Amino acid sequence: MRALDIENIKYDAVTGLIPAIVQDCITGKVLMLGYMNRPAIDKTLEEGKVTFFSRSKDRLWTKGESSENYLILSEISIDCDLDALLIKALPQGPTCHTGDDTCWQEENSNGNTAFLDYLEQVITDRKNNESDQSYTSSLFKKGINKIAQKVGEEAVEIVIEAKDNNDDLFLGEAADLLFHYLVLLQAKNFKLADVIKVLEGRHGK
Repeated sequence: MRALDIENIKYDAVTGLIPAIVQDCITGKVLMLGYMNRPAIDKTLEEGKVTFFSRSKDRLWTKGESSENYLILSEISIDCDLDALLIKALPQGPTCHTGDDTCWQEENSNGNTAFLDYLEQVITDRKNNESDQSYTSSLFKKGINKIAQKVGEEAVEIVIEAKDNNDDLFLGEAADLLFHYLVLLQAKNFKLADVIKVLEGRHGK
């Protein structure tokens, strides 16, 4: 992915705008197409909410300014010709003014492993950019033994809950176990994809 080179963007010579494709940062679904100028890009980067230049309103327009269905910025990149933007964002509701998830009337679903991919990105960030306010960072600081111990504790807890009939508690422990397992994988410099490859290799044997 090409990082945003804000000083060398090639805006349209007539309109002064550049097309911006918005993609859900978790599901990868394309949400909408808008247009931006330099002030719109600057405001998006400063405030963290995707802002366009509205050709119909002839002004800057922050998506969600009336509906509160904001697009929370994750990252911006630019194509090889420097004349189109790809914006990855987290939608705070339907993106289309019609009430649909996307402007192509497609359902924006978190299906398959899309959220796990996003969660792994977050864990990687907490590993590489330590924060005193982050629980995940604190695990990495404590080292592999503490992380492995935590996985063991969560495994015992899910076994206990499996013997009862409280589905909410069982699912909560399942989520805790999966999260700490993903942290353990990264502490060992692996990702879930590496485990999937092992399972694929075993399939059919």
